[in-house]
Amino acid sequence: MVNTDEGPDEATKAVSSSKLKGYDFYRSTLGSPRYVVAPMVDQSELAWRMLCRRYGAQLCYSPMFHANLFATDPKYRKDALQTCAADRPLIIQFCGNDAEQILEAALAAQDHCDAVDINLGCPQAIAKRGHYGSFLQEEWELLTEIVSTLNAKLSIPVTCKIRIFEDRDKTIRYAKMLEAAGCQLLTVHGRTREQKGPLTGVADWSYIKDVRQHIKIPMFANGNILSLEDVHRCLEATGVDGVMSAEGNLHNPAIFQGIAPPVWQMAKEYLELVELYPCPSSYIRGHLFKLFHHLMNISQNSELRETLATANQLKQFQTVVDKVQAKYEPYQRGDMTYEPEDMEVNLSAETGEDQRLRLEPWLCQPYIRASPESHRQKIAEKERAAEDPNRAKRQYFDKEGNEISRKRMKKLRRRQRRPNKTEAQIQLRHERRLEYCTECANPQGSKCEFRLCRVCCKDRCYSTDCDCPGHGILIKSRRAKAKQFEEHSAQPASPTVEAKDPL
Repeated sequence: MVNTDEGPDEATKAVSSSKLKGYDFYRSTLGSPRYVVAPMVDQSELAWRMLCRRYGAQLCYSPMFHANLFATDPKYRKDALQTCAADRPLIIQFCGNDAEQILEAALAAQDHCDAVDINLGCPQAIAKRGHYGSFLQEEWELLTEIVSTLNAKLSIPVTCKIRIFEDRDKTIRYAKMLEAAGCQLLTVHGRTREQKGPLTGVADWSYIKDVRQHIKIPMFANGNILSLEDVHRCLEATGVDGVMSAEGNLHNPAIFQGIAPPVWQMAKEYLELVELYPCPSSYIRGHLFKLFHHLMNISQNSELRETLATANQLKQFQTVVDKVQAKYEPYQRGDMTYEPEDMEVNLSAETGEDQRLRLEPWLCQPYIRASPESHRQKIAEKERAAEDPNRAKRQYFDKEGNEISRKRMKKLRRRQRRPNKTEAQIQLRHERRLEYCTECANPQGSKCEFRLCRVCCKDRCYSTDCDCPGHGILIKSRRAKAKQFEEHSAQPASPTVEAKDPL
């Protein structure tokens, strides 16, 4: 006779024993992937993942989702869980700092993916404020609780993505701790938490190699992946099972095929997928700016850049792509000879990149960051220039050539970025604001019933005993309440019966 009244411990043991782990999971469920698309906030959405799969990606991660919102907000969860039958294998990544909260989110996601990943690598300031990502890497007891809870109670494996410590031995102990807690696949980014933004620098693959030699679960490497050659070099240098690409993939979604297609080809295919799998316009804009990075740095394309920055509809994005193709396709076909255009920022000088190794600007290619040393040098130069009393101050001008303040210039630029406001609408709105009080020269309140400024309206309400809800001046109402209070206070008190003296 089978006992159906199993307690939670028996059910947990049944779940843990039935799911694949380690290399069984890596081979059977994931299909032994070597080319992996990283989890990227607002960037690795379904349309982008499908484009990357078309060009050689063997495993994709979702964007990072906040466990608390995913568990408690149905709309957030519905928007996040955008996937399809062809979007496999897929790992969904969560951030958080509470085991039960992450478990609740993971339970809601486990039927839609092949594994759940815990983000322990995000170095951004928002992760510090939210106390998640790499800012949990010192709290080993908490991480052990989170990983072991998910490993025990989910029907799918749990994986982790981490950054290294400066201390090599501590990095190895950190990885072994996560493995012992139940992590079934570990991704190691070869940079420390402090290596971010302009101080990113080069990832150290030797740390990844050392971790690989001390743990037995599958491993992915992340960092310094700008081309397919980098992928193969990383695999050989570290001994990992797969390589994850983030920034390199954003600039060239065909990175895993080792080709550099024209940017308009990738952009058009992506927009076609967006029609099938809609996403916010901010995601689209971000992807196109990454693809067009070198083109948008050309001075002659400044108007095109502004158009892309203000686009918020699919047709507008398609128009930008069509203009890029119309301008540069003749050079790609060889019908015209390309003469280098003026760059607003000299990328080669900034990054130390060899000009001879660069591709034509209309081809998908990696963005090579400037070294931390050059960034520090630039900051030092700016500080010295700021201290120079004879330095030339920057000037700003409007369309008519009149000099304006920096604050006014920023306001005009914001106004230009408003896609749904025409110049006529902006002017009409400005004129409405210039309606004046009928009693004085001050601007009138936009909601004032008497078409007065606040000072004149207050005088009117006092003298005529009335209210103005638009200005929040309620003279009549307050006088009425005061009168009721006075009448209530003036009423004689009700007689009370005196108690008789029992004596």
